[in-house]
Amino acid sequence: MSAIRVVIPTHLKTLAGVSGEVTLEVAEPVTTARVLDALEARYPVLVGTIRNPETKARRAFVRFFACEEDLSHDPTDNVLPAAVLSGAEPFFVIGAMAGG
Repeated sequence: MSAIRVVIPTHLKTLAGVSGEVTLEVAEPVTTARVLDALEARYPVLVGTIRNPETKARRAFVRFFACEEDLSHDPTDNVLPAAVLSGAEPFFVIGAMAGG
């Protein structure tokens, strides 16, 4: 298990009743999918807010970042960067902006 730091958008923090970043214990290998599984297991109110609960597909206006890299379109079973695994860098869930 690895302690992974996760930053979620303010509206999801409010929904989950947390402030600041969240630290989750995630089983190896640490992937985006496993981080999201751990996040939803700890905060069931977030199920369906970040990804479709049936297909596990990322919601259209949600993005994932780590180490200044956009991981949103990478396979969710890719192992996260070493800096995230060590706790040096957080995994970010970001609400994308749209409109005109």
